[in-house]
Amino acid sequence: MTDHNVRTLLPVQATLGEGPVWVGRDRALWFVDIKSRHVHRVDPATGAVRRWDAPDQVGWVLPAADGGMIAGLRTGLHRFDPADGSFTFIARAQGDAAGNRLNDAATDSAGRIWFGTMDDAETDASGRLYRFADGAIVDSGLPPVCITNGPAIAADGTLYHTDTLGKTIWRARIGNDGTLGPAERFVTIEDDAGHPDGSVVDADGCLWVALWGGWGVRRYDPAGTLMGTVTLPASNITKIAFGGDDLRTAFATSARKGLDDAELAEQPGAGDVFAFDAGVCGLPVTPVVLP
Repeated sequence: MTDHNVRTLLPVQATLGEGPVWVGRDRALWFVDIKSRHVHRVDPATGAVRRWDAPDQVGWVLPAADGGMIAGLRTGLHRFDPADGSFTFIARAQGDAAGNRLNDAATDSAGRIWFGTMDDAETDASGRLYRFADGAIVDSGLPPVCITNGPAIAADGTLYHTDTLGKTIWRARIGNDGTLGPAERFVTIEDDAGHPDGSVVDADGCLWVALWGGWGVRRYDPAGTLMGTVTLPASNITKIAFGGDDLRTAFATSARKGLDDAELAEQPGAGDVFAFDAGVCGLPVTPVVLP
């Protein structure tokens, strides 16, 4: 990867920016600040920005097929209405650890939500990956880890699931009924390169991985070969999303969380949202299908 025209889209200085998603119907990027409990929307064409307060830590928002939005709060899945800022409870994962919160999510081509939980204290291996379909939340069956991330889903139905502290990304095939096939290791991030955070798959089937502590994102081909790296002006990159009318712009969220005063002085853009020219197309986000 060469010149990607990296730029700052929004100098928001999020504590823990996460969950960027391009919602094509309103031609805007949505993302959250988990720790500040904010939902953000920005229109790159006009620069218009809106922000909503969430009632608890919010890991992500996704578009729903009925025109609404679905939010993943610490307390479970909720309908989110941007018109009045309300959050209405839908469901929560039964039996999930009390100290967990929701962390990251994606939809597959059938409109199912795949989302992970994690130990909010970042110490216990209590995080699990779930799917939401037909109004019910079901455990994916993958082994628990402390911090779940990703998930990312390819056009062929391959699901990528990240164990952030284990620095390993796993993958499995999604069956027609939503069950997962056997998981296999995809890549492990080497020492001193940061920890794998959120990820997304492009139209060529390659996986883009944000690096917490790694100052950028990596692109891997389906065989797990590193294709290239894009360096960004913040150390803690949390996730990217493809957007714009042609889905060729990559948007990256970042975080100030965990940085001391000296580190923040070194990277004044920490917590901002960045954009760069990906050089490839992304995949459109399938809206959530609700019962």
